[in-house]
Amino acid sequence: MTGGRARLAAGMLEADFGNLYRVVRKLERAGADRLHLDIMDGHFVPGLTFGPDVVRGLRRLTRLPLDVHLLVDRPSALVDALIAAGADSITLHVEAPEPPERIREALGAVRRAGLGPGLALLPDTPVTALAPFRDALDVVLVLLADPGAPAQRFRRELAGKVADARELFAGRPHGWEVQVGGGIGRETAEIVGGLGADILIVGSALFERGHDIAREIRLVKALADEGWTREIGHGEPPIPRESWSVVATLPHPDADELSRTIERAGIPTLVLRTGPFIPGADAERVVMVPASAEVFTRKRFGLGFAEEDEEP
Repeated sequence: MTGGRARLAAGMLEADFGNLYRVVRKLERAGADRLHLDIMDGHFVPGLTFGPDVVRGLRRLTRLPLDVHLLVDRPSALVDALIAAGADSITLHVEAPEPPERIREALGAVRRAGLGPGLALLPDTPVTALAPFRDALDVVLVLLADPGAPAQRFRRELAGKVADARELFAGRPHGWEVQVGGGIGRETAEIVGGLGADILIVGSALFERGHDIAREIRLVKALADEGWTREIGHGEPPIPRESWSVVATLPHPDADELSRTIERAGIPTLVLRTGPFIPGADAERVVMVPASAEVFTRKRFGLGFAEEDEEP
């Protein structure tokens, strides 16, 4: 992984399924952050692809997270099998012809399994269609091209849906993401990065003959982060995803209690000893949170800011 913000999911529909082991090893070495698997049933969209058995096979090949995207008429019928197959997130379509109660039950099953539940939007579906499911979601997938079509054309006029999807998670500091797919590559990465996309799903741009996959991945991530810096950061680069910040230094029992309190708000923590282990002494602990959630955590729990962060 890189030290930036943008993450890339390799869209596997364009991969060579006759030599998946080689493809997966190449993607791992090249810096792909996860694999994106589109399951199509030939009804919901024209294409017909694969099912849980392929997900299970890929799970044996790699430790990369597996994002499963269900473009099928009855997504709820596949959820249990995909959980068992080793998926890390399962995204259903809000337009699937199933009752809303069944969609919600399926999302709940994904969350109870400790995975990421998500809903996807076809290009012409507004983000407002997700509002009834807001509390059940960790993932929103915005499609900016028509799935199943032979040539996916990026629909620039719909890209603002990425920013709209982020608004669904307003007030929730951690544990969610907005994915974007459909015509994503070096030509469009800066656009969607500037709108706040977290995960860029890139398919054909990675697997075109003559393309250096590692260079393509680096370029897409860098361009997405440039877009974020220009539009959202107003010149400030994004906080790297792996960065953690110290929010308190406390005696051991107090640090543990603060950690539990913060985690009840949905923010992960680390509690680390401040010095070497000394028999009979209990060193103070630092409480850390993801750097992207530091400001929220300090304000929510009254932890204050370092002097250099105070406004003049």
